[in-house]
Amino acid sequence: VVAFPFEDIYIDRRHILHMLSKREQKIVFYFALLTASLGIGGIRAIVCPLSAYNLEDCGPKELFSFFNWFNWLVNLNSAVVFVSISYIQKSVARNLGFLIPFVSVLMAMITIHMVRGEMIYKPKTDSSLLTTFGVIASALKKTCCVRYRYFSGSMANWLDHAKENYGGQYSETQVESTKLLSRLFPLFAFQILYRTCIIQIPSGYYLQTMNSNLHFSGFVLPVAAMNVISIVPLLILVPILEQINSCLFNAKDTGRSPTIFIVVGQLSAALSVMVAGFSEIHRKHFPQVEQTLSEEVLLVSSMPCFHLAPQYILLGVAEALVTPSCSLLAFRLVPERIRGISMHFLTLFNGAGCFMGAFFVHTAHAGTQGNWFPHLLHEGKLERFFFFLASLMMVNTLGFWTIAHRYNNLNQEYTNEFRGSLPEEKLLKHEKAIKHYDTVL
Repeated sequence: VVAFPFEDIYIDRRHILHMLSKREQKIVFYFALLTASLGIGGIRAIVCPLSAYNLEDCGPKELFSFFNWFNWLVNLNSAVVFVSISYIQKSVARNLGFLIPFVSVLMAMITIHMVRGEMIYKPKTDSSLLTTFGVIASALKKTCCVRYRYFSGSMANWLDHAKENYGGQYSETQVESTKLLSRLFPLFAFQILYRTCIIQIPSGYYLQTMNSNLHFSGFVLPVAAMNVISIVPLLILVPILEQINSCLFNAKDTGRSPTIFIVVGQLSAALSVMVAGFSEIHRKHFPQVEQTLSEEVLLVSSMPCFHLAPQYILLGVAEALVTPSCSLLAFRLVPERIRGISMHFLTLFNGAGCFMGAFFVHTAHAGTQGNWFPHLLHEGKLERFFFFLASLMMVNTLGFWTIAHRYNNLNQEYTNEFRGSLPEEKLLKHEKAIKHYDTVL
């Protein structure tokens, strides 16, 4: 749908298929953005856990390998898209660049419908997202109630208020699962600012590239092609990480956590934003030239766009280190019954980082009267925005490093951590023992 409002579609020179007003074009455009975001959110939250359900009995080494190669395949697809579709939109036809992914998604839907019987996974009945929120709401309600405050001395966690034996309405299994999920919230929260740095590729980095010299050997590069530079290091690093993975999880009795990868990746993201600030200062030292972009003539810096490659490469290194490690922790450190919900929360916090990035851009533009995030880059101080974001990212990395020890034990069996302590399951085992005794007699 989004392809059509860009320009009027002619059947021939005399007959026009439609003439949309500017207001109608905006309505269709934002509606298309909304539907695209809903689709992307559903794919990211569902497809990866669905594939990983087949690995529930595997150890941390196999899971880390799976998330590594899954991330590699996703970015390989992205590299093909950025190179091919951006070239088609630039040189052949703009609308054709939207028609290709439409046909691709349509074929994917047909394929999924044909093999849907092999892709159905039925979670346990007490592992829904509503149950998780219900446990949290019930515990908060009981905690805030005055008559329960004086009886909470023996409780190790505030979520225990939701248990049936403390006056709640949820079983011990449901509450304990929610408690393990809540341990991951600090990990998820520290990913928000990291995603804010990643979102600079389609915002701050995009503006820098657009205002640089895109000519290369007589050919004008599309701005989106620069994204491939951030993907290439990821495609190279994944096989190397596989070798490190074999050394990291070489012993079966000791499960080392990949939190060190997250720390190094966040440092790489902070360094990338800092390099972007220095690149912006460097870019302004070049004289301005005219450059045609999307049929508009712009005054841009004569600095070649490839001078911006280091900041893209550093973000690619960060993605190669952080994304598989976070997916492993979100999947491994919770019981089987809520692993899908844990992956949903990781996607949710990643989306919050994108909103945080948009909020920072809007605040920087409004708070500095367009100085930190200007309309014309040569008239503003975009480097100050990058330096500010890099300093925040450094603080964020130090904060995560202080709590990283909480996620070190990957070999703990969270599935059976509290299962044996439940009174009803102990009684069930006792009844089975009695039946076995009767059979022997």
